[in-house]
Amino acid sequence: MNLAWAAAGAVLGVPAGAVMRGPVLAQSVPGGAADRRACPWCGAAVSLRPAMRCGECGRLFGAPAVFELATAGVLALLFARFGGSAAVAAFGFLGVLGVALSAIDIAVQRLPNRLTLPAYPVLVVLLGVAAVFGHSGGTLVRALLGGAALAAVYLFLAVLRPGQLGAGDVKLAGLTGLALGWVGWPAVIFGAALGFVLSALVSVALLAARRLTMRSSISFGPFMLGGALLAIVLSGL
Repeated sequence: MNLAWAAAGAVLGVPAGAVMRGPVLAQSVPGGAADRRACPWCGAAVSLRPAMRCGECGRLFGAPAVFELATAGVLALLFARFGGSAAVAAFGFLGVLGVALSAIDIAVQRLPNRLTLPAYPVLVVLLGVAAVFGHSGGTLVRALLGGAALAAVYLFLAVLRPGQLGAGDVKLAGLTGLALGWVGWPAVIFGAALGFVLSALVSVALLAARRLTMRSSISFGPFMLGGALLAIVLSGL
């Protein structure tokens, strides 16, 4: 683990997390609803530009320091894993996006198309640039196959068990599959399995604490992303 790169990721994660407060606020609405364009505290119009606080009342969008610390932690791990390689930009992008998507999914149980779909071409291009600089065309092909394979698996599960997984989970699976496929096929399998393991462990803990019932549903996106992050980081040890 490269501590210098980890420190750089942590430093970069603070402003990156702050900038994502605005998009998270705008997208944290029920499916089919229009983006939130007003401050939840004073009702003032929110700028379309990324912003971390209301320009009228000055209050932060979201809990203080949460986005910044979460993004800093994720980027520290990813930069330590990929620092010095051209792939660091691709994984850093997915790390920042993953924190934002996790926050939205926890808040309203949705993974908005406005964030997941544009991420595909961005991530593919960044991985393509990394493949060119690293002379690793085969790695890029494996990443594309990993994304397609994991999306197909989640689509099958979503059809098999309606209501357990949604379309947003399928689209997110494709993104995580791209990243895991870049690392290797064992990472694809390990990362996918870890998502379900983490979900099961947390569900059991919440049931034991009576914070959840057998009829309750929990957001799966954060567990999918967490499992992928663990598999990617552990693959470099």
